[in-house]
Amino acid sequence: MDVLVTYDIADTEGKGASRLRRVAQVCEKYGQRVQMSVFECRLSPARLARMLGEVQDEIDTRQDSVIVYRFAGPIEEARSRFGRDQHRETGEPWIV
Repeated sequence: MDVLVTYDIADTEGKGASRLRRVAQVCEKYGQRVQMSVFECRLSPARLARMLGEVQDEIDTRQDSVIVYRFAGPIEEARSRFGRDQHRETGEPWIV
């Protein structure tokens, strides 16, 4: 399934900066960064559950926010892009 993961870490200094870095590292394992705190992911239900558990372990639920959007079809069909192009296909390998 395709999902869009967005997060907002309340404090980006001190402990918040550490949480922000750890949440980004978790998301980078599972998907492609499309904005600073936004990732597109193509995951099986088991991998989605694993990713969400890892993210929940890293955030402070009293201050931080994570929102996951699930798409019924491919995320590419739901996406409209304007401005600078950073085109990368979800789930495909990258050569850098």
